[in-house]
Amino acid sequence: MTQMGKKAFSSNLLVFFFFIFLPSLLLCSCCDPACKEINRRDINGAETNGLFVFGSSLVDNGNNNFLKNSTSRADYLPYGIDFPLGPTGRFSNGKNVIDELGELLKLPSFIPSFKNPTSKGHNILHGVNFASGGSGILDDTGSISGCVITLRKQIRNYQKVTLRQLAHQLGRGSKNSLISSGILSKYLFVIGTGGNDYLLNYFLRNSTSSASLEAFTANLIRVLSMKLKKLYSLGARKFVLISIYPIGCIPVVKTKFRIRQGCILPLNQAASLFNSELKSLVDVIKPDMPGSNLVYVNSYKIIDDIIEDPNPRGFKDTSNACCEVSVRKEGGSGVLCKRGGNTCGDRNSHVFFDGLHPTEAVNKLIAKIAYASSFTVETYPINVKELAKL
Repeated sequence: MTQMGKKAFSSNLLVFFFFIFLPSLLLCSCCDPACKEINRRDINGAETNGLFVFGSSLVDNGNNNFLKNSTSRADYLPYGIDFPLGPTGRFSNGKNVIDELGELLKLPSFIPSFKNPTSKGHNILHGVNFASGGSGILDDTGSISGCVITLRKQIRNYQKVTLRQLAHQLGRGSKNSLISSGILSKYLFVIGTGGNDYLLNYFLRNSTSSASLEAFTANLIRVLSMKLKKLYSLGARKFVLISIYPIGCIPVVKTKFRIRQGCILPLNQAASLFNSELKSLVDVIKPDMPGSNLVYVNSYKIIDDIIEDPNPRGFKDTSNACCEVSVRKEGGSGVLCKRGGNTCGDRNSHVFFDGLHPTEAVNKLIAKIAYASSFTVETYPINVKELAKL
């Protein structure tokens, strides 16, 4: 995109995102032998010890519920209408992609959110979810989104709190002892972030700057690379990197610009550029992280394929939110579902549940492909199942 083209497009998006996205975001011990036996029984049959999850609302399972004054949350109906535990903070009608992956990997329970007071002791043995809706790769993306946990803080929470607790639970004494033991190499570290860095940063805050899309994306990949290396220094060895999905096709954007067919091309171009660089990073970063293995999951292609040809996958509506979203005149943003609002009759036929997030049906498909696909255009260089066995 040329600089003139970027600025012209951004001038429209600046007003759009300021009024659409920000109103909803800126408010803002196991020593007993019986317990050890439970631990062994719980992990029996699982393909990995567990998941540690970092990222934004697409993988958040309730951390924002515990952030003071945050309204970027999904702890009310109709969110969770199809989830066994009801509304829990997952931005979906049911399970998110992390829940679905956990089931495919035969983990015995849902991964607990870091901020939940019950996420300690035996409950963290199979991993912890640190993700926070509204966050991004960059710290200032998090600041624009208000009360969120930035990626930097998510990794710090893993380092300062969870590692110490997990070391105690596993009888390793200190977190350094846990890291050196190699136990953490039996966990998968899932990172799903990046979209907000474009939606709530580049096309918003940088609308009058001289930064090109290419330069901004290169910086995003550089910063993310540093975060991955930090996690590697803290024991991570197996990484699952989830791409940005087609952000130009989300209902809130299409509704604002009155587009019934097709998607907003500049936003999808930004996502595609990032995804291309993210896939390349899988190979580029390995020499700096000996013994590591990374898998790239192309969620962009998975969702784009559904949008282009929905019927074979059982989808019918690729443009509209399934739930009744709260609009500006009601104090909403067009993104989140209206509290207690209506939903579509057949939620499995919709791609998007609210103005931004996919339905459980889409999350299930992404997880299934991520877990078992043999096509490198979908998972690269191997799939999650193969990664877990390494």
